[in-house]
Amino acid sequence: MLRALIPADLAADPQSWQQQKSARTRLQLIEAGIDCLLEGGYAGLTTHKAAARAGVSRGAMQHHFTTRMTLVAAVVDHVFYARMRLFLEDYLGQISEAGEEQLVAIATQAHWRSVQTREYAAYLELAVAARSDAELLEHFGPAARRYDQVWVAEMIESFPQWRDHWEEMKLANDLAVAAHMGMSIMGDVLGPERIARLNQLIAQVLKGLYGD
Repeated sequence: MLRALIPADLAADPQSWQQQKSARTRLQLIEAGIDCLLEGGYAGLTTHKAAARAGVSRGAMQHHFTTRMTLVAAVVDHVFYARMRLFLEDYLGQISEAGEEQLVAIATQAHWRSVQTREYAAYLELAVAARSDAELLEHFGPAARRYDQVWVAEMIESFPQWRDHWEEMKLANDLAVAAHMGMSIMGDVLGPERIARLNQLIAQVLKGLYGD
């Protein structure tokens, strides 16, 4: 499933030393771009700031990303891929010794942990900015839809027993995703205790939905 989201810079398998060096530099620039995004918002995501943060020359930046939007597009793709990879690594690492009745709870807990990550914070910055920036939306919108398609496909692979109740499963997933996004945004206001209570409520609702 991850193959559907893997960015071009990670999909390639560089053979020569020069290709490996180029791939590392490109990844450094993307990671620096994410740092700029988290520190300065979407306005802070520029080629100049990313190059300075990565310690890369202007010429090297131009070689990899000729414009701001080519860097932005690479950051968007990288963030979506990283979110999916981190979630799957967490989820798959938890289910090896779990019973079937625990899978939904494990997936829900893994998703909540995934929204605490740097990659999710970057996703939120991009999602908010795309609402008022048409140029960003051209890159973010298709990536978001592709991510959702892969996410849905991954769920049906992980929970084949729910194929006959797919609409209920999608509803449960959408509830968890929407709730966790709101909780992530409101985290500083709500505080740990209220967040914990909300997570307990979500677990109860999902258990009831799946139980029915």
